[in-house]
Order: sequence, then structure tokens, then C-alpha cells
Amino acid sequence: MTDVDVICIGAAIVDIPLYPVGNFIFDHVSYPLDDISMKIGGDAINEATIITRLGNRVSLMSVVGADGAGLFIREFAEKNGIITDDLKIDETMTTSLNIGMVREDGERTFVTNRNGSLWKMGIDAIDLKKIKGAKILSLASIFNNPLLDNNALVTIFKKAKQEKMIICADMVKSRLGETLKDIKEALSYVDYFFPNYEEAAELTEKENLSEIADTFLELGVKNVLIKIGKKGCFIKNDTIEKTVSAFKKDTSLNIDTIGAGDNFVSGFISELLNGKSFEECAYFGNATASVSIESLGATTGVKSRQQVEDMIKNYNG
Repeated sequence: MTDVDVICIGAAIVDIPLYPVGNFIFDHVSYPLDDISMKIGGDAINEATIITRLGNRVSLMSVVGADGAGLFIREFAEKNGIITDDLKIDETMTTSLNIGMVREDGERTFVTNRNGSLWKMGIDAIDLKKIKGAKILSLASIFNNPLLDNNALVTIFKKAKQEKMIICADMVKSRLGETLKDIKEALSYVDYFFPNYEEAAELTEKENLSEIADTFLELGVKNVLIKIGKKGCFIKNDTIEKTVSAFKKDTSLNIDTIGAGDNFVSGFISELLNGKSFEECAYFGNATASVSIESLGATTGVKSRQQVEDMIKNYNG
């Protein structure tokens, strides 16, 4: 594999977002929505899609089943210019589908299949020999694939470091009750870590943003970015500590927060590849997320880099 900027490792699944939903739905035997359709989901393919659309070359390392949903994912990835050499097809797996129930305010809850590919993807799905030739390795979400535990992540990260790659990692809340101690060694390899506030507070058992960031820095993380929703993000490393504000715009334009965090990370990584500063990368990440939440689904909003640049031009961050 040549001429690759980023290797994304993690989930590639199908999302079926339902919007709007609420308790009122259960007052009806049948309730019509404007749209119910399959959309691409999963942290790794979300990132791979958006980073590619922002102008970079991305290889996706994931696994899907040999079923209709898996075919949908493979065709989407190829159509969107994602390198799929390392997107594995496992005939013993069922491709995961997530039902995303989106409220009118854009917040959402997922219903997921614990026997699907998301839960069954382990280190055996990763060809370590293929972790080379890229500038950045992005582990799309710690805890999202439960079988990619600390030992698996350390193995992956060690190989990436041997190849002199920058390591980025997002996270979700632990699925099996894992604690900070369970990923302590893996975090020591991470250059840029992107938890949201709720995830980070729960993991560190702290509430103050600076103290939360310090916990991760003390474990060896080089740069911490804590996503704080409508407020933007909080960034901290050895030389900078500040909040990078979200874009102030008409909130009626916001439809769906699904994938906003993945879009933020994608925007950040794209600017990191362009040699921008820590703060500049965070600012561009905020802009990318701001574009993404104006559409239903994780990858339907951001179509090009120009969209994000227009967001920056038209609104004050």
C-alpha cells in the first residue's frame, strides 16, 4: 500500500437513523417518518469517509460480514475513494446494524446488536504487516470494539510507533465496565486523544476539564482534546490549555448529532496532515463537526473541504 496518509482502524457498520422520535411514537400503532434508510455508520468508516472528502488518502482496517449490509459498506467505501485493501470479509460474521433514535433536539440513543461485527472484531482482523506507509494511525474509538482490548491496542500501537506514525485515538464509554486502569498502557502510546466530556469524566472520575486532561497527560498521552458539545472543545498539552469555541450559528439548522465527534476528529486529522498547530487543528475540527450536524447521518453532511472552509468564512468561532 503506497501513498496513504491515514490508516483508520475500528468499526464499519450500518446505521438506520429514525428522526424525530420520542415518547409520542408509542401513542400510535403505526407512526410515519419522512425517511427510514440505511446509512453508513461506525467510527472508522465515518472518519475514513470524511478525511478522504477533506482531501487525504485513507485506508480502512475493519471487518464486515458476507451479507447485504457488508456489501452496502464495501460499495460505499469504494464509491467514496476509501482504500479497501484491508477491509476484511468474514463469512462467519453478521455485519452490525445500529438503530439510531434521534430526538427533535438532535440528541440520540443507539440500539445495537451485541452479536454483530462491531462486537466480534478482534486483533485477528488486523494485519499488522499492513500498518506501514502512512503518516497517522487513527484508532477510531477505544472500547467500541470490545475485543480490541488493552493488549490488542498495545500490539497495534507498538507497530505504528515502529513505523514512526502519529497515533490518534477517540473513545466511547466502556461497554464491559472497563476502567482507566484497563487501558493505561495503551494510552501511553497515544499522541492525540479525543474523548468527550461525559466519557472522560466517567473514566477519570473527575469533573474539572483541566484535571481530567492532566490525568491523561500523566499517563503519557501527548495532547488531550475533550469534546464539550455546543461549547466546542478543550485542549491541553505541555504548552497550551484553552477552550476552542464552537461555531455560533442558527441552532435551527442542526438536525442530527450522530457522528459529530467522528467528524471533529476527521477535521482535526486533516489539518494535522497539513502541518497546522494544535489549536488550528481543533478549530478546523469544530468547523467540520458544525457542518456535519446539519444533515441526518454521520457522513451525509460534509461533502468537501470547501464546505468546511465556507463554515469558517461565514461564522465566527
